[in-house]
Amino acid sequence: MTLQETDTALVTGASSGIGEATVRALCAKGVQVIAAARRIDRLDVLAADTGCIPFELDVRDRDAVSAIEHDHDIDILINNAGLGRAMGSLATADVRDIERTIDTNVTSLIHLTRAVLPGMIERKRGHIVNMSSTAAVHAGPTALYGASKAAVHKFCRDLRNELSGSGVRVSEINPGRVSTEFYEVAIDDEERRAKAQDTGITVLHPDDVAASIIHMVDAPWHVNISQLEIVPQEQIYGGYHFAAIS
Repeated sequence: MTLQETDTALVTGASSGIGEATVRALCAKGVQVIAAARRIDRLDVLAADTGCIPFELDVRDRDAVSAIEHDHDIDILINNAGLGRAMGSLATADVRDIERTIDTNVTSLIHLTRAVLPGMIERKRGHIVNMSSTAAVHAGPTALYGASKAAVHKFCRDLRNELSGSGVRVSEINPGRVSTEFYEVAIDDEERRAKAQDTGITVLHPDDVAASIIHMVDAPWHVNISQLEIVPQEQIYGGYHFAAIS
């Protein structure tokens, strides 16, 4: 399933970072893109720049998610919306942060996938791309976030088996450190946030990840890129250790 101008893609978390970069990259390929996020003001600016369709959406709104496929035939779903709360110690985590992280990263992703799958299966074509993380497959000091992304990893693996023969592709992308607003949302304490953000290396840009997503969705129909790990050159494989080039 190579990209076509008749394709419609839905990108969640599209108001900034990887989501915004992916919208821009897909629009540049001539794809009709529905850019979904809560911050409609940012989406309106993105729409003016790219021609995408702005769609105000909280991925935790079950009714809004269920209605998506009734209004659009979605050929490509980029499940990018996600966050990381309770990034310190689980022992001191706020219950609301635990629930918000799991609901956004796991439950909402599953509901979005469920919403678009019937149409994809009926048309015998489609592509689900789920944003995971290196934290899904490598040990790190973020138990809650890592668990949520590990759930995405397992979901992708089993969903691909479940959809065997349907014509629907499933891909997982596992980025390492990327320059986004992630830590602005994840960590409230300014000192801890600054320490987490200061890696001393050249981290990935959202455009780097978006280019990998384009590679996945633009591959020939008989190719399924099941999993792709992309990290900065100076980030040690799969880990939280960084070694700047001197």
